[in-house]
Amino acid sequence: MKPTCSSLKNQRARRVALALSAGFALLAQLPGALAQTAYPTKPLTIVVPGPAGGITDQLGRLIALKVGERLGQSVIVENRAGAGGNLAAEAVARAEPNGYTLLLGTQGTQATNQYLYKSLPFDPAKDFVPVHALMSIPNIVVANASRPYRNITELVAFAKQNPGKVLFSSAGNGTGTHLAGELLQAEAGVKFVHIPYKGSAPSINDLLGGQVDISVDYPITTLGHIQAGKLRALAVTGPTRLPALPQVQTIGEAGYPGAESTSWIGLFFPAKTPAAIVERWQTEVAQALQDPAVVESLGRMGGLPLALGGAKFGDFVVAERSKWKTAIQRSGAKVD
Repeated sequence: MKPTCSSLKNQRARRVALALSAGFALLAQLPGALAQTAYPTKPLTIVVPGPAGGITDQLGRLIALKVGERLGQSVIVENRAGAGGNLAAEAVARAEPNGYTLLLGTQGTQATNQYLYKSLPFDPAKDFVPVHALMSIPNIVVANASRPYRNITELVAFAKQNPGKVLFSSAGNGTGTHLAGELLQAEAGVKFVHIPYKGSAPSINDLLGGQVDISVDYPITTLGHIQAGKLRALAVTGPTRLPALPQVQTIGEAGYPGAESTSWIGLFFPAKTPAAIVERWQTEVAQALQDPAVVESLGRMGGLPLALGGAKFGDFVVAERSKWKTAIQRSGAKVD
């Protein structure tokens, strides 16, 4: 029996409807697919919360170069120093969340500043998306070489026997070096006399000159003096010993695991940045951190790659906020 004219029309209508449905489904997928393959189509910017030549600047330029090569697009470093990194963080928090502006965030901008300053023009928890950690930097507890203590145990014993006699210098109120010293005091049950300076250089200069007794600072500022015999390393605040100082205990090994701390740096996008772009950066940064040249460069800065991306990095930042909130409140540290 031959199909009727009516049934043929119905069949053609069904075929047309199916074709249109498939076409619409394909079109619906195109924007996401195109965005994924086309990104990035213009230069990107990493906003760095420090001046040219500093550790954050060096790290920012290294990552900009390596990830830029992988993305096939130039990545520009923009230095916005000042206010403990808050100027840089505010700029990125207010940036369009289109995947073209990132913050080189620090322990300060993302974890401690909110407890040190009366108010911030951004919310570290709500205004950013964690992308990937980059580097962790332990501090070294150092003493003037003429002082009688040769390790943390002897320093603590001396401080208990001589209250108010140990002068402790730092790079400034609320800095990582100051807070690392506060953790040690709380864990060991001692009290040093804190003398804040405007940066590591003047702090270490006065330590070398004997105006202060101890300090806590980064390997990049202390190692040369330790190796020259002018400063004595008492302990490393990180979880592992430093290859350059294999004989120096970690603070945990010395009996004060609660005083363990590192300064850290990572990348953050503004909140509401598309997930596909965030994931792309997570992948590219993770690969860049495995580059032997990058690992070597981080070592010269006194740090180690911090292999935490996405949710794991986010959890790490939350834990850091909790830890430093307690330490800051206990110390009473404030920044005007």
